[in-house]
Amino acid sequence: MTDQTPNSTDYDYSAYYDGEGSSPCDYVDVMVFSTKFLIVLYSLVFILGFIGNGLVVCVLVKHRKQTNLTDICLFNLAISDLVFIFTLPFYSHFLSNNNWNFGEFMCRFLSGCHMSGFFSSIFFMVVMTLDRYMVIMHAHRFSPYRTMRTATILTVFVWIVSICVSMPSFVFTKLTNQSNSLACNFTPENDAWNTYKVLSTNILGLLVPLLVMVVCYSRIIPTLVNMRTVKRHRVVKLIISIVAIFFLFWTPYNITIFLLFLRSMDKIENGCTIDKNLRLSTVVTEAIAYSHCCLNPIIYAFVGQKFMRRALQLLKKWVPGPRRNFSESSYRKSSVVSRSSDVTTNFIM
Repeated sequence: MTDQTPNSTDYDYSAYYDGEGSSPCDYVDVMVFSTKFLIVLYSLVFILGFIGNGLVVCVLVKHRKQTNLTDICLFNLAISDLVFIFTLPFYSHFLSNNNWNFGEFMCRFLSGCHMSGFFSSIFFMVVMTLDRYMVIMHAHRFSPYRTMRTATILTVFVWIVSICVSMPSFVFTKLTNQSNSLACNFTPENDAWNTYKVLSTNILGLLVPLLVMVVCYSRIIPTLVNMRTVKRHRVVKLIISIVAIFFLFWTPYNITIFLLFLRSMDKIENGCTIDKNLRLSTVVTEAIAYSHCCLNPIIYAFVGQKFMRRALQLLKKWVPGPRRNFSESSYRKSSVVSRSSDVTTNFIM
């Protein structure tokens, strides 16, 4: 069995509760803080993420007859985030009870779903970035290929790749006895799978998508700036926000789990102070990273005028009270903006 480190990617929180190891370090304060903090975090992310992404799904399903490639990507991005956050209440329950009560099947299934949701969310963001690049930079050549058939093929391909990349979590996650209780841990047969898990998370989950975003958007921005449209400044700000938020939210977490991996391989000093700081860093950076799925609906959907108009129209039917100008007042000022070019309209839905 490999050394179990508090790697949040694998949800191995058993180390927070293990007081019987050979290490003389005192982790009681880390355990108390981590447990309370993560339970609150998971609850907030689940509630906000479910509301935001659920609304995206409802709007796109209601207007499914008017969908295009961008809408399909938005829909799957929201589904990916919902799959991701669906696992959080189960891990909150584990943290609060210090025991896994859902059986080994759910242990494997939820771990695999968590990683599949994580990777598919990242991959659909990459697809949306490439789609925007092709539409803006090669509109005439690419437009005929933006069909429902293409969208379906891309969707199936992304989900298959995401599940394949996440397969070790389905296979190697199992129940283990830990301090007279059951824990749901990633326990691969050899260290190679631990290496694979960390590298796949860092390379496919951060470096590749960040590289795609930087390369594509660095080419898109000069083109947009030269366009004579009142939307261009708003689009440029949106592009910068997308890249900056993705980098700021995910980079600290990926660096932390990579350092944890190096520590488990004895590549860096293994002392009480370093170990406790890494564990606390994992908790805090995880809080930042997981919050990104709550922002995806805002970044990719609600900033768009067309989508926001549809969302407000749908909310009019759900929310009781005065309905006059519920959507009209929000868009009266943007009526002139909505007449901008097709390219920027495609970028901001």
